[in-house]
Formats: sequence, C-alpha cells, structure tokens
Amino acid sequence: QVQLVESGGGFVQPGGSLRLACAASGLTSAHHAIGWFRQAPGKEREGVSCLSLDDGSTYYTRSVKGRFTISRDTARNTIYLQMDKLKPEDTAVYSCATHELYVTAHDICVMPPPPSSEPYGFWGQGAQVTVSS
Repeated sequence: QVQLVESGGGFVQPGGSLRLACAASGLTSAHHAIGWFRQAPGKEREGVSCLSLDDGSTYYTRSVKGRFTISRDTARNTIYLQMDKLKPEDTAVYSCATHELYVTAHDICVMPPPPSSEPYGFWGQGAQVTVSS
C-alpha cells in the first residue's frame, strides 16, 4: 500500500521561497514516475513538476521552469519541490501522486492520474501554498 504525505506549505510573499516535501512509503519497482500537481479554485488540476523513478529525468510545466526544482532523497523516500521566486498565480493546493500505469515524468505530469485509482494510483492529501503580500 502506497502512502504519500505532503508537508511544507504555507504563506509567503511574492518573490519568496518554499520547499514542499512528499514522504512516500510503499513504492516499488512498479512505480516509474511521481509528480507534484496543483489546483486552484475554479481551475483544472495541472502537473507542476514530475520525476522519473527509473532514471531521474524530470519535467516542468512552462510556467514554473527556472523557478521550481524537483528532487528525491532516496534514503528517506522523500520527493521535494523547491519553489523559488514565487508568484501570486502559484497559489494553489499542491499534491503529490504516483500511478503504476504512468511510465515517464512527462506523461504523468501532462495527464494527471484520476483521483480514484487505487490500488494503482495514489494521491497525498495536499498542502496549501498561498503567495500574497
């Protein structure tokens, strides 16, 4: 059973930084990619940044490229999202997710897994990020 728990959200002023963490347990070789997703009220969920668990390749949506960095601490089974130069439009609930059927970082980011896909797909509960002055 996969469990994903996000932490590190909060309030920050424009231009500030936050680091989100996704503590993962139960991942196996059947899981090939994991990603960070966000959803603001009235907007569709979008893939922000995703990581291949097979070769470490990454994907970033255009709006965050150059500002966000995804990484993995293998020893602690934790996926991080370092967010720098935050903008008000980054305000959203950020969640991490994985799904066995999504093989590449690109695919899982551009086609977010459905909310109910156990035992193949799993979502964390989400962390609120608010960027405001």
